[in-house]
Amino acid sequence: MEISETDAPLGRNVPDDLILPFQADLAGASGRLVRLGPAVDEILRGHDYPEPVCKLLGEAVALTALLGASLKFEGKFIFQTRTGGPVNMLVVNYRSSGELRGYAGFDAAGVAALENSGEADPAGLLGEGHLAMTVDRGPDMESYQGVVALENSDLNQAADAYFRQSEQLPTFIRVAVARHYSAAKGGDDGAESQWRWRAGGLMLQHLTREGGHGAGEKLHDDDGWRRASILAATVEDAELVDPLLAPERLIYRLFHEEQVRAFKPKPLTFHCGCSAGRVKAMLESFGGDEIKDMTRDGRIRVTCEFCNTRYDFNPRELL
Repeated sequence: MEISETDAPLGRNVPDDLILPFQADLAGASGRLVRLGPAVDEILRGHDYPEPVCKLLGEAVALTALLGASLKFEGKFIFQTRTGGPVNMLVVNYRSSGELRGYAGFDAAGVAALENSGEADPAGLLGEGHLAMTVDRGPDMESYQGVVALENSDLNQAADAYFRQSEQLPTFIRVAVARHYSAAKGGDDGAESQWRWRAGGLMLQHLTREGGHGAGEKLHDDDGWRRASILAATVEDAELVDPLLAPERLIYRLFHEEQVRAFKPKPLTFHCGCSAGRVKAMLESFGGDEIKDMTRDGRIRVTCEFCNTRYDFNPRELL
């Protein structure tokens, strides 16, 4: 539907954890806006990472939601970095049902050193390496993977380079992460008053003649795309994460001159999917000698990297 500024909810009624698809008809562009509150907060607070690592993983979660939302079938989108910087790995999974999970691998001393020197920016934390994005269509289907170099760049720049190299499609991407103070009901400080993580992102692409995307079929209104990308670039990080600014209102604010239409939003949630049964089945695939090597103090303990849940097993149960 075509939206106006009065269509969006206000204040505490603003929805969270969603992807809002939209189309700017006059500009010949389509896009998605992602808004993450409790979902990204649960991912980040569950790990208790240093703040720079949380921000970087939050950006990866927002990017994964923006990119994974393009899946038109039941499957999984996997976002993974491998780099030589202090944050040597980021992994985020997105399922077509809207489920997200993620974790980071990092050197705590290296991150602290960059913080102390005031150089803990995304490019410095990541260093050089690569970003791989994998579309997993299931066990009986062939997967697709795209890889782009990370050369002392941030994740926004890497995603932009991917679209320029692989799809040759004009694309604008921006993500933002911040902590927001959530006051307790009634305004009293207490257990419910705390800083919570939020993330948001905006993605805009040139439309094709059929309404899809592809370098050889894009509309020839380059002036329209130029207008749309300039408007998109005016979005501020604070707007992307503002809990009181409805996604529809932000889209209207940015693109109201381009006859913007919003479509049905897709809900997002944090969900890991690990379980004691799955971990046990994995351990049972190992031989007796391997089980013995994994045993410490008479127990085998496994921690899920994605949600930090700890599982404890008696080795005799696995043989």
